[in-house]
Amino acid sequence: MPLAKRIIPCLDVKDGQTVKGTNFLNLRYAGDPVELGKAYSDQNADELVFLDITASHEGRKTFTDMVRRVAAEVSIPFTVGGGINELGDVDNMLNAGADKVSVNSAALRTPGLIDDIAKHFGSQVCVVAIDAKFDGQEWTCYLNGGRIATDKTLFEWAREVADRGAGEILFTSMCHDGVKQGFANNALARLSTMLSIPVIASGGAGCMEHFRDVFAEGKADAALAASVFHYGEIKISELKEYLTRNNVCVRI
Repeated sequence: MPLAKRIIPCLDVKDGQTVKGTNFLNLRYAGDPVELGKAYSDQNADELVFLDITASHEGRKTFTDMVRRVAAEVSIPFTVGGGINELGDVDNMLNAGADKVSVNSAALRTPGLIDDIAKHFGSQVCVVAIDAKFDGQEWTCYLNGGRIATDKTLFEWAREVADRGAGEILFTSMCHDGVKQGFANNALARLSTMLSIPVIASGGAGCMEHFRDVFAEGKADAALAASVFHYGEIKISELKEYLTRNNVCVRI
């Protein structure tokens, strides 16, 4: 029996509100994070991701109180990211009710953080988010919510992340983010083939076919989306029924 593919709504939170943009820009309001989190849990989403999208850029910690409030309302695995720079931050998030933490900017700046999280809390707690943009030749990794380019490239960094003990990778294609034209399936397939840890696809969901394709062509283990769920364009129950009809194994 193949492992079930996961459908994961993502709450991008800024100033205590859920927002959604296009290519990481032009953010618009999408609802209350606590209400949305509860709704997705009730709708049979497989997991929930909560990203405090300006924490790293603004140099502050994630809203612990809001994490606690969301955790109290959901009964599905819950990943929190944004502004997590040290083991104490991980401890705080887990104590507030998160099941996993997502690190991005801090991992790029201090790769040893990945080893430390895996060693202290277990690989299953450590999700490394990679935001990357394709320039026609190479996928470049970015930090601070897509604001600053690094000298790391997607595939070399993904391999290092896995070697350091990360439990899974959340790859967002900045070129595809919010555009709703489909996921970066070629890059995802390469990642999924070269790594032994799960890959979560992010950036590009616009219709149900895109989810089918990201599993069939992109070989992703999970697909994350935001606006199509927040604005009711795709209902999770209907998506899962569609995927089942198209021979994708999901948890109904």
